[in-house]
Formats: sequence, C-alpha cells, structure tokens
Amino acid sequence: MTATPIGNLGDITVRALETLERVDIIACEDTRITSRLLRRYDIDTPTLIYHEHNAERVRPRLVARLLDGDSVALTSDSGTPLISDPGFKLVRAAVDAGIPVTTLPGPTAMIAALTVGGLPTDRFMFAGFLPNRSAARRRALEGLRALDATLVFYESPRRLAGTLADMAEALGSREAAVARELTKRYEEVVRGPLGDLARRAAMVPPPRGEIVILVGPPTEWKFGERALDDALRQALAQFSLRDAVDQVVADTGMPRRCIYRRALELEKQLTAVTDADGP
Repeated sequence: MTATPIGNLGDITVRALETLERVDIIACEDTRITSRLLRRYDIDTPTLIYHEHNAERVRPRLVARLLDGDSVALTSDSGTPLISDPGFKLVRAAVDAGIPVTTLPGPTAMIAALTVGGLPTDRFMFAGFLPNRSAARRRALEGLRALDATLVFYESPRRLAGTLADMAEALGSREAAVARELTKRYEEVVRGPLGDLARRAAMVPPPRGEIVILVGPPTEWKFGERALDDALRQALAQFSLRDAVDQVVADTGMPRRCIYRRALELEKQLTAVTDADGP
C-alpha cells in the first residue's frame, strides 16, 4: 500500500518513490492521475487500472502475479489506499493467499483536515461519504449523533450545501469545519457552527476541489426534559411553531429535529386542552 500526495506532489515520501520505481507494476485507480506523479519523478514503471468497476476481474490477475513472484504497489488517486477506495478486498485476497502485505504511510485528507480543523482530535470517527439522497443522509447522521467524537466526512462540491443543511438539522448546533483543496494553492478551511456553514454554502455557487467536513462532538445540553418543555411552552405562547423551535434550538444547541418533534407534541396537548375548555 503506497500513499500518494493529496494535492501537492512534493508531499510524496522518499520511500514511496523508491518503491514505485522498483516494483514490477503499479495498480492505480486512474492511470492519467498516477502518470502525473510518475512523470514528475521520471518513473516508468508499468501501471494497471484497479478500481471498483473492474476490481472483480482484475483482482485475481494481481493475486496471480504476486504468487508468481512479482511485486505490486497499490495506489489510490490521492492519499492513502483503502481510505474510501476498493483496496480492502485486494489486501484481503493477498492475505488469504499468504502473500506479505506492507504499507508505505503518507498523506491522507482525513488526517490533514483534522490537523487544521481546530476541532478535538483525541477521538474521531471517519464516516466516509454520506448517501446522496437527503432522507438517507439524515438517517445515517441520526445514527452518528450520539458519538462522543469529531466526525469526519468526505463530500463532493455539488452536494456540500445540502449535506451541511442536513447535518445542522440532524446534529444540532455543533462547531464544524469545511476543508477544501488541502495542500494545494487555494487551500481553504472555513470554521463555524453548522447552521452558519449551511447558510453560507446555500448562498454561493458550489466550490471546486476535494472537500472534507469535520463536525465536533456533541456539546452538553443546557436543558433537561422538564426545562425543555417549559422553554417550548413559553416560546409557543409567543411565536409560531417554526419560530418557537428556532428559538429553543438556539438556546439549547439540541438537534432541531428533536426540538421540532417535542414542540409538535406539546402543541397538540395545548390544542386538546383549549378544545376541552371551549364552549
């Protein structure tokens, strides 16, 4: 497993260069991308495409070559192999066949983002790419909501605004960071509460480049169940349901979905009491 730069080609390690030059073949996701790195360092090792669409067909060929004594370097388009790419099954097949497997560590966007994000790094959870559809994305986020860790996601530019909006809805008011184009010329890290980041992303065109989203761990909620109900009743007496929910979300930092669900229950109770007291 040979890690390659996530943007800046100068981030390749000496050991990785020596290995890429020495092996019999390089298995890579896209030969066009890998060839840029190889040309930069005058490496002419043959390459073979290995990605999720041809893995079932190519994997047995690679294992056969390894069993015949050839050496193979596996790279991803950028970063460390097996992080959001299909390398796991190749490693598993090699291990099952008794073939030695080793790693040449190096860049990975996940760790690079954590180091500059400004969020807790003592405990984190890499969640990869979320589902494309909003409903499925929110369900996935609900499953991660209780984790006491910084959450790390990869996302495409065109889905950034929608994903941030779903995160704000499902995870509540948490500190977050959006890292873009890490190690490249236009590297950018935008930090702030999820809601603010979601509103900002909705107001501008989709950005360019690779994106990592970091979401901080849940904060301690200020309100217990009884205090939450009291706050909602006071807000509902003054505002519309939507505005009351927004007010309590801002006061407590709790996920909007939870507040909204409880507000609906309380509103029904208030309506039932009013109807019972009516003429």
